[in-house]
Amino acid sequence: MQLIPLRGDVQFEHVNFGYEPGHPILKDISLYAKPGQKIAFVGSTGAGKTTITNLINRFYDIDGGRLTYDGIDVGRIKKDDLRHSLGIVLQDTHLFTGTIEDNIRYGRLDASGEEVRAAARLANADSFIRRLPKGYDTMVNDTMVTADGGNLSQGQRQLLAIARAAVADPPVLILDEATSSIDTRTERLIEKGMDRLMEGRTVFVIAHRLSTVRNSDAIMVLEQGRIIERGNHQELIAQRGEYYQLYTGMFELS
Repeated sequence: MQLIPLRGDVQFEHVNFGYEPGHPILKDISLYAKPGQKIAFVGSTGAGKTTITNLINRFYDIDGGRLTYDGIDVGRIKKDDLRHSLGIVLQDTHLFTGTIEDNIRYGRLDASGEEVRAAARLANADSFIRRLPKGYDTMVNDTMVTADGGNLSQGQRQLLAIARAAVADPPVLILDEATSSIDTRTERLIEKGMDRLMEGRTVFVIAHRLSTVRNSDAIMVLEQGRIIERGNHQELIAQRGEYYQLYTGMFELS
């Protein structure tokens, strides 16, 4: 098995995949991403956005084609090594029973207290954490309730997820954008934290709001498991194809 760390070059070459034999979900997927690039996936439910990120994580192995990291075939990289090089920020952040600090440290278990706090500052989570009854020592449980009975908002959980990814300092980052409503101020904090987190990394975004993908280096429009359009925002708008229809509101992402 090949040992890493990864630099963050990720390439799909004519990749096919299905969860069940004879039922392909992804068909002939080819793309290349390098450090400092943000690749956004857009498309309706079932188009294949999450499936692509599941392959990047190597939750599943591909059925055909080739998937490489830094030119190394994914099959030669130990899954644990690969996942240590990936950061994931999901829509629904799971918190376990423990302190806020321990929940952030879950991104890298040997992180020091100062590294945890630095990650929280990068994520714009530090200010709300310090307002909690015991700050970083505040206990939470898996139902997102603090020890004093208070609830963490969806936005606060997102900020903790960003901090957790930041403390891991991975070369490759996967963001599954939140669809739930978040107040405007918290949304701005999340966007700024995300921007700082993404700097210098290879970033894949599962996009649910087109406003967040306009500055992506490349946008992949998926339909029934195929990439039907690719390009940056300006290029895809000029094509007046599926992305144009999505962006102008004739269809909605889900």
